[in-house]
Amino acid sequence: MAARENIRNIAIIAHVDHGKTTLVDEMLKQGGIYRENQAVVDRVMDSGDLERERGITILAKNTAIHYKDTKINIVDTPGHADFGGEVERILKMVNGVILLVDAAEGPMPQTRFVLSKALDLGHKVIVVINKIDRPDARISEVCDEVLELLLDLNATEEQFDSPTLFASAREGICSFSADVAGANFEPLFDTIVDYIPAPEGDKDGPLQMLVSSIDYNEYVGRIGIGRIERGTIRQNQDVIICDYHNAEQRDKGKIVALYEFDGLARRPIESASAGEIVAFSGMSDVTIGHSLCAPDAVEPLPFVKISPPTIEMTFSVNDSPFAGREGKFVTSRNLRDRLDKELLKDVSLRVSEQGTDAFNVAGRGEMHLSILIETMRREGYEFQVSTPRVLTQEIDGKLCEPIEKLICDIPEGSVGAVIEKIGYRKGDLLSMTPIGSRMRLEFSIPARGLFGYRNEFLTDTKGEGIMSSVFDSYAPMKGEIDRRAVGSLVAFETGVAVAYGLFNAQDRGVLFIGSGTDVYAGMVVGQCARNEDMAVNICKKKQLTNMRSAGADESLRLVTPRNMSLEQCLEFLADDELLEVTPKNLRIRKRILDHATRMRNVMKTRQ
Repeated sequence: MAARENIRNIAIIAHVDHGKTTLVDEMLKQGGIYRENQAVVDRVMDSGDLERERGITILAKNTAIHYKDTKINIVDTPGHADFGGEVERILKMVNGVILLVDAAEGPMPQTRFVLSKALDLGHKVIVVINKIDRPDARISEVCDEVLELLLDLNATEEQFDSPTLFASAREGICSFSADVAGANFEPLFDTIVDYIPAPEGDKDGPLQMLVSSIDYNEYVGRIGIGRIERGTIRQNQDVIICDYHNAEQRDKGKIVALYEFDGLARRPIESASAGEIVAFSGMSDVTIGHSLCAPDAVEPLPFVKISPPTIEMTFSVNDSPFAGREGKFVTSRNLRDRLDKELLKDVSLRVSEQGTDAFNVAGRGEMHLSILIETMRREGYEFQVSTPRVLTQEIDGKLCEPIEKLICDIPEGSVGAVIEKIGYRKGDLLSMTPIGSRMRLEFSIPARGLFGYRNEFLTDTKGEGIMSSVFDSYAPMKGEIDRRAVGSLVAFETGVAVAYGLFNAQDRGVLFIGSGTDVYAGMVVGQCARNEDMAVNICKKKQLTNMRSAGADESLRLVTPRNMSLEQCLEFLADDELLEVTPKNLRIRKRILDHATRMRNVMKTRQ
C-alpha cells in the first residue's frame, strides 16, 4: 500500500461559534488561494444566507490549499449536533482532525459528540486552542479540560499525546506556546504535514471509492463526493454502484464528469488516484454510503449507519383563510417535490406521507427542522407545520424516549431558577462546576422537556446564559410534561386589527400583532396571561355617536407587540395549534378555526 506523501486530508471539528469557519478563512488566505488584488469576503465557507446570518455552519464543505509541496484537503464540518449526520459521514473521508476549542468556553457537548466519532475511527487529532486573545481566556484550564475529555472518550495513547497549538484565527496567528505570539499559520501547516498521516492506497489496483457527501446542481444533477480508497478513477469510466448494507445492489453507472477541489473552486480533471478527494457527476441514483467499484472487483466499503432522527413534525398544505396569498409554491405536489429534493442531500432527514396533503418530516433536532422550514420559506413555499414530537422506541418491552445531555453556562445568581425549571421538565442535575464567576450545570433531560425552554432560559439568566445539548441515549418515558403555563389570545372574527380592539385586548396578555394587521377567526394574536385560551375581538371599532368623537382615540396607548422569530413560534405552539409559514409572514393558528366547534371539543376533553 503506497502512501500519497504529497496529500493530507483533514476535517475541522468544534462546537458552534468556536471559530471553525474563520480558521478556514485564514488558512485559505495564507495558503495562497487568493490573488493579491482579489476582493475577499469574511467567512467565505458560509455559503448560504442562513449560515451567514446565524453564524453557524449547516452543511459540510470541501476546500483545498497548497503548502510547499503538499496539497491539504480541508473539510469544514457543522458544530451543531442537529447536523451530526453531516459530521458522521464526512469523517470517513479524512485521515485526521483539527479539534478547535474556545479558550474561554472550553470543550462543549457538541465537541464531545464529534470528537468521539473521530476517535472511534482511529483518526489522529491536532488540538488548537482558539481565541487566546479573549480577555476572559483561561488557557491552562481549557488544556486540562481537553485532556480530561480525551481520557473520558478512551483515546489511545497516541491520540492522548496530540500536539497542542494556540491560535487567534481572527488575527491569523498560531504558535506552539500560549506565551509566545505567533506570526502566521506556518506552525499549524507544519504540524498537519508532519503529524497527520498521508492517505494510503494501491493506485494500481481495481477502483474502490466510498461516497461520503452529496451535492446537487440544476445543470448536472446529483454530484457525489468521496475519497478514492484504491485504484484510479477516470472520466467516462464504467463503474458498479454497490452498498455494504445491501448485498443485492449492483447498479451500473458511468463517470460523466470528474472534479478536484482547488481552493474554493472545483476544477475538471481527467483522472485521480487513491488518496484523493474528488467530486463526480453522471449518476442520478448514487447516494451517501454507496461504493463505486470496478466491474471486475465489486467490493463495497463498510459505512456506519447514520444515527436515526429523534424529532418529528408534520408539514402540510396551508388551508387557512389566507392560503395562497403570499406563497409561490402552495400545492402538495410542490411540497412533496421540495422535500424529495432535500432528501437527496440531507442524510439525517426522513419523510413519510400522511394522506394526500401532509408529510411527517423527522430530523435530529428542532434546529435541524427549523433551518429546513426557513430555507423553504425563503424559496417561496407556503405551508403549515405542527408542534415538534419526539420519536419513541420500544426497548425490552418498555416505551423509551430520547434523552439529551444539557450543559448550561450561567451567572451564579440564576442557578436556582434554572434548576427549578429543569426539574419541572423532568431533568436531573448531574454536576455543578464553578468557572470563574459563572457556574456550569450539567443535566440529563428528556428531549421533549427542552421544547419551548430556550426563551425561559434566556429570561431567567438575563440573556447571559449559554445552553447546548446533545443526544445521549434512550430511556423509559418520564411522564407528562406541560408544554407551557400560559394560554393563547385567539382572534374571534376575521378582519383588520384596529387600535381600539387591541387596546382592550392588551390587558389580557402580550400581543403578537400591531394595528392594521389582517387577521382571521381562530388565529392566535397573543399570549394570554392565564393558563387558558381566550377569544378576543381585536377588530372591534369604537362606536361613534354625538357624544363620542373619533379624535378621542388619539389618547389610546398601544404596547409594542412582541415580534416572534421562527424558533420562538415553534417553541410557543401548543398541541392544538399550527404554524402557518409563508414567505412574508409567520402566523400561529388553532387547528379548529371556528370558536364554537373549538369550545365543544374542549368541553369533550374535560369530561
